Amino acid sequence: MKHKCIRQSWLVFVVGVVAGLAACTPASPTAPPEPLVATPSSTTAPSTTATPAFDEDALAEKRVLMVERTIEDRGITNPDVLRAMRTVARHHFVPEEYVDQAYADHPLPIGYGQTISQPYIVAWMTELLALQPGEKVLEIGTGSGYQAAVLVELGDIDVYSIEIVPELAEQAANRLRDLGYTNVHLKQGDGYYGWEEHAPFDAIIVTAAPDHLPAPLVQQLKDGGRLVIPIGPPGAYQSLWQFVKDGDDVHAYNVGGVTFVPFTGEGVGGDGRTPVIP
Repeated sequence: MKHKCIRQSWLVFVVGVVAGLAACTPASPTAPPEPLVATPSSTTAPSTTATPAFDEDALAEKRVLMVERTIEDRGITNPDVLRAMRTVARHHFVPEEYVDQAYADHPLPIGYGQTISQPYIVAWMTELLALQPGEKVLEIGTGSGYQAAVLVELGDIDVYSIEIVPELAEQAANRLRDLGYTNVHLKQGDGYYGWEEHAPFDAIIVTAAPDHLPAPLVQQLKDGGRLVIPIGPPGAYQSLWQFVKDGDDVHAYNVGGVTFVPFTGEGVGGDGRTPVIP
């Protein structure tokens, strides 16, 4: 594990491409969207994850084995994380044609060029957040809603989530509601800018890879807050980083190599309002 201490007034590189943590406040996108409200009559196509009944007992057994063999045996020790991974039914978050692979330890496509993350990576990133009861977490990249459900199952965690793809945002809102996860605050929008009106957050998790560290997310962390994010070029291996805010400093820990879909949106591409190092 590599460790760096970053003073917020610098422009620094992380893996050669970390943006400045300068004390600037980038303008928010015009007319930020309101939090998404799921309604019974969706105007988009029916969710590909609205699947018929399955043998829940058999799938639950597969889920327990998955946690034991691919998560616990690989070093995840936090009991709340392990319990959450045993609890959340991943087969409800994947398209029907992939249900037989729901408890294999690899990502699966969910449409619109996005994926549901590998279970081990979900558990690893969740453990790195080091969440405590009563804390507030922001997820960037709701996707199918699986990671948000895992965060809820940790217990007494206030979960906020942003998804940039409108169809996935609506599907995730409906799915989470139907599965009983009614306490996830979800909106459709560009996660690069975070969710300023609900900041600061105790922790932020990013489930797509930008090529630099988004300054607005660091600014929306509480003192002592943790940010877990993959950083690196699209279409290549990236590094998973844990950033810990300590007053005016941000401690950066490179915890290993990963592969994520690219971070998309206006902010990450550079719009003249947020410093970006190419």
